[in-house]
Amino acid sequence: MKILLIEDEIPAARQLSKLLLEQRPTFQILDTLDSVEGAVRWFRTFPAPDLVFMDIQIADGLSFDIFKQAEIKSPVIFTTAFDHYAVQAFKVNAIDYLLKPIDPEDLGRALQKMEMHRNSAPVFEYEMLAHYFKKEQYKERFLVKTGQQLAFVATADIAFFRSADGLTQAFTFSGKKYFVENTLEELERLLHPRDFFRISRNMTLRIDAIAKISPHLNGRLKLETNPVAPEEIFVSRERAAEFKAWLDK
Repeated sequence: MKILLIEDEIPAARQLSKLLLEQRPTFQILDTLDSVEGAVRWFRTFPAPDLVFMDIQIADGLSFDIFKQAEIKSPVIFTTAFDHYAVQAFKVNAIDYLLKPIDPEDLGRALQKMEMHRNSAPVFEYEMLAHYFKKEQYKERFLVKTGQQLAFVATADIAFFRSADGLTQAFTFSGKKYFVENTLEELERLLHPRDFFRISRNMTLRIDAIAKISPHLNGRLKLETNPVAPEEIFVSRERAAEFKAWLDK
């Protein structure tokens, strides 16, 4: 089976290729594209692949724009860190919708679904759509421990989350620090993507906490926050385009 990847983060593309070949060694990865423009040109030039994996936020826009400019005859599995694109994904006949970081079991189920329905009409998972769009999915507050007592901190009061030594810390705009039970991976699904962005492996940042953004070496961005973070904050070159798109919504 011939697979096309549309993904603008090199580490994510490598990891997806690795997971695919581990589960289906006979798969052939035709190409990895990082932009709408490049994908449109590819679909207009080459025969349709057997399956396409598409990240939704790519270098020059949203991959949904590809469907407006080229005819996509292949089944599509979307991969993204944001679940608020689910309805649009299924409107373009997506086979499945996988949230990053991609779980191998979720990928396996998506591949099985694709293989089961390869010669039939796409299956629309209405129950899954309902799950994605429950308004209560985004946390409004966190239970924290202060001394011997329990309290709660409103999500709106949290400037950023930081992972250190296996624990997740929540820093408030008032400068207080609390420990929360969720990992940063879990927080990607619990926090509204309009407000929070995971800028690195160990930090998730609220947009209101950004005080200054400066270009840095090798295409990275350096951030200053309010309150001041415990260490210098950088957005990698690979994540810079997605970060800028998030800021520009």
